[in-house]
Amino acid sequence: MHIKPRVLNLKNRRGIEEELEKIGVSREGKRILSQKANLYLIKLEGIPSQAANLLKQEMLSVSADAAIKKEVASFGVSKSDVLLIGTEAHYNKVIPKLRRQPFSLSHLSCELEQILKNIKRERFILSLGDKQLDLAKKVAIMGILNLTPDSFYDGGRYTQEKKALVRIEEMVCQGADLIDVGGESTRPGATKVGTEEELRRIIPIIGKIKELFEIPVSVDTYKAQIAQEAIEAGADMINDISGLRFDSELKQVVARYKVPLVLMHIRGTPGDMQNNPYYDSLLGEIISYLRESIVIAKEAGIDEERIVIDPGIGFGKSARHNLEIIDKLSELKSLGRPILIGVSRKSFIGNVLNLPLQERLEGSLAATCLAVTQGARIVRTHDVKETRRAIDLTQAIINS
Repeated sequence: MHIKPRVLNLKNRRGIEEELEKIGVSREGKRILSQKANLYLIKLEGIPSQAANLLKQEMLSVSADAAIKKEVASFGVSKSDVLLIGTEAHYNKVIPKLRRQPFSLSHLSCELEQILKNIKRERFILSLGDKQLDLAKKVAIMGILNLTPDSFYDGGRYTQEKKALVRIEEMVCQGADLIDVGGESTRPGATKVGTEEELRRIIPIIGKIKELFEIPVSVDTYKAQIAQEAIEAGADMINDISGLRFDSELKQVVARYKVPLVLMHIRGTPGDMQNNPYYDSLLGEIISYLRESIVIAKEAGIDEERIVIDPGIGFGKSARHNLEIIDKLSELKSLGRPILIGVSRKSFIGNVLNLPLQERLEGSLAATCLAVTQGARIVRTHDVKETRRAIDLTQAIINS
């Protein structure tokens, strides 16, 4: 007999279970083996040396492992980052053991348990008014409608109501699942807009959308007053670039009206965010920021099931940072919330390809499709038709 081995490319638990099914493994066997086949690398930062040492011992005790700084063994450092290396089965064994340990490891055990649940979660239902988006079945397209004279790509195109309505109808026909309306540009260095002017730009259009189209409306604002009046005019969701950091009253408005909320990461403000942005741990700092935003939202009474997260491509990031975020986007799954991504026509694409705004469609689609393979469930875009087609094919490949 001549045996011909091959290495399988099984990216998730579903793929592993499908392969076990083909082999003919029993139901209980599938459950046990799928836990052994999926390796999870979990990063912990700034752990006291005693805790890091104990973590390594406990991971080794269940035949897993943990990478720690070499000086920890000789107590030569006070803290160390830790990389836990184990399968789901390993973590299921080590978590109960950690509950009995000191140095906050009992708290860590709860965090690990929640993270494992979060990263396996695939189904998210987003309720927007009287519509529900099943984000497991189809990645949602958020069509951009900038009612501003100075937005980086389409500034000035849709400031007239007639042109805006034509554009909305076009996006609806092309496959948009919701429309994101903005009355103030947040591009780097953009001029701030007064409350009255911002309301003048967006409120009539929100009313017209609700009157003429059956599509949910998101409003791109970080201001409590804008959010409140937009919701009262018919808006179904608030898209906050600050992650509840710019206006302390916004969280109460969102909680009171029970609408979904997008929490985005930003470093600095639109006025200074691109002044040499620097991170010690890019994804670590983004996840920490978003985790804190989720806590702020929940403490204000916002239902966690109404929260969407966004890493904030281009908001306080260099071109290299943006590429890394897209490549490692799946790390945000540990927060257990649907991920929104907005790469459309942004400067990092022009930076990499040396292309002007008008020629960044292909780059936008490439980045978007990769983000979808990494777990993005909502995509914010200027180019609805092309993005819808690209994502539909990407999902067909993922689900094949």
